[in-house]
Amino acid sequence: MTRKVLITGGAGFIGSHLVDALVAEKGWHITVADDLNDFYSPALKRANIAKHIGSSHFQFSEIDIRDRIALESLFDENSFDVIVHLAARAGVRPSLLEPELYVETNVNGTMNLLEMAREFEVPQFVFGSSSSVYGVNCKVPFNESDPIFKPISPYAATKAAGELLCHTYSHLYDLRCVCLRFFTVYGARQRPDLAICKFARQILEGKPIQMFGDGTTRRDYTYVEDIVQGVRAAIDYRGSKFDIFNLGESETTELSHLIELLEESLSRKAVIERKPMQPGDVPVTFADITKARKLLGYSPTTKIADGIPKFVEWFRSANEIAVIA
Repeated sequence: MTRKVLITGGAGFIGSHLVDALVAEKGWHITVADDLNDFYSPALKRANIAKHIGSSHFQFSEIDIRDRIALESLFDENSFDVIVHLAARAGVRPSLLEPELYVETNVNGTMNLLEMAREFEVPQFVFGSSSSVYGVNCKVPFNESDPIFKPISPYAATKAAGELLCHTYSHLYDLRCVCLRFFTVYGARQRPDLAICKFARQILEGKPIQMFGDGTTRRDYTYVEDIVQGVRAAIDYRGSKFDIFNLGESETTELSHLIELLEESLSRKAVIERKPMQPGDVPVTFADITKARKLLGYSPTTKIADGIPKFVEWFRSANEIAVIA
């Protein structure tokens, strides 16, 4: 029997990889809702899903999740078994510049989709959250039971609000909601504004890269295929009606070491321009994935030392450098 999934933000970085995985699995009818906004090139997003356009098992709808009327029309025409909600205004630093836009999209848009799930009786709702909800968490690794009451960017606050809305709708309407806290995802098709992609381009072009802080900030970098494994497991999760899972690699890498890995893979030295720490940035992210391992069968396999060369191989291929630049 064919299962029907709606993936919001499905033309984006993580979403398009999930689309590929479900297409390869077969047995799915996939609907992607994406507004193709200009946060980065809409052409890149279109390219992410181009090979699926025209398939009888794939449907694309150019919809802004803030548009309740457009969403109602989509749900009137389709019956979904699960919603995977990945659409969002992303990024910590940009959220400092446009906090209102982030609230409208990430909070109001999420509420719109939860309302659709309630009204059209969609039984499963998977929400793409973020490790940023932990804020400056002195306890490492980060555990799902840690308090998240001190976010330090509008983006983080909107993701925490999304989780709270999921809990509310799960409690009130018997909707199973699974919130996934992603930890610094990287890999093929990564957004051009993210550090790994931006650094690779600048190193190859001989331009200085900006290092914020002294290079000792640490991130739990997670390869996109590992993230997709976790999202796919969450689609089938039949445990608690509301649950939260960390999806990370459960290892941390210093910024200075990340740059060294890029230099090695690109066979170029970076020109480093040192800058003070940025508002909204946290000193460390580190996922405790014990719960995800136990309940989702989540098992990340790609270490940063292997993932960066794989990323660079993609970055060099198919004229991506020219497209991204």
